Amino acid sequence: YQHFFPTPNINSNGKYVLISGCDSGFGHGLAIELDKQGFNVLAGVYLPDNVTVLREKLSSKATVFRLDITKQEDIDSAFELVNKKTKVLHALVNNAGIAILGNIDWASMEDMRKVMDVNYFGHVAMTKKFLPLLIAKRDSRVVNICSVAGYLASASMSAYCASKYALESFSDCLRREMVPWGLRVSIIEPAFMRTPIIESGPKSFEDLWSQLSNDAQERWGEDFLRAYNKMMSNNLFV
Repeated sequence: YQHFFPTPNINSNGKYVLISGCDSGFGHGLAIELDKQGFNVLAGVYLPDNVTVLREKLSSKATVFRLDITKQEDIDSAFELVNKKTKVLHALVNNAGIAILGNIDWASMEDMRKVMDVNYFGHVAMTKKFLPLLIAKRDSRVVNICSVAGYLASASMSAYCASKYALESFSDCLRREMVPWGLRVSIIEPAFMRTPIIESGPKSFEDLWSQLSNDAQERWGEDFLRAYNKMMSNNLFV
């Protein structure tokens, strides 16, 4: 892998990288890797207990802080913290994400909005807030962690797929708009990897099923639920 995709030769000295969703999964691993490479990592975590957990894995150069990207006050506080450390961001990695699995008539509008708030609007809010620090120099970058679900729709994933499609189109628009400032905008489209989002899928599905009305459960039938559970139990990623 390293032969065909070598690590880019970037001088990390003095470069600050802000990452959301560092509690686990890709964000957690990226924070650790970039810290090892010498970047000044600014890692946002959602759960308060995970601040200490991640801080113990990083060097003294790194900063770990509580961040809920659906709350503007959290984003504003993060900006104040970052702005005191640097006036230039090398990169913003919009990584935080959630998934609620279930068919369209299973999920409530609250469920739909919750997924969109985290996976789309939260990243838009982060990008808008930190743009001044990103365009302070040319060749900074925004990296949006999208998904294969951003271009390949799947049953039982309507809320998640819609949020990733939205993030991909936002990224395409932002890339074109930021050309005058030399801001790079990239998307990463992971397939189904063993992360907490994937591992929580079966429970999310079961939770929505348990909340369905009797009419809805009868319409879909127990056979459908058993078949889905069997499929998930055979999934190598769960």
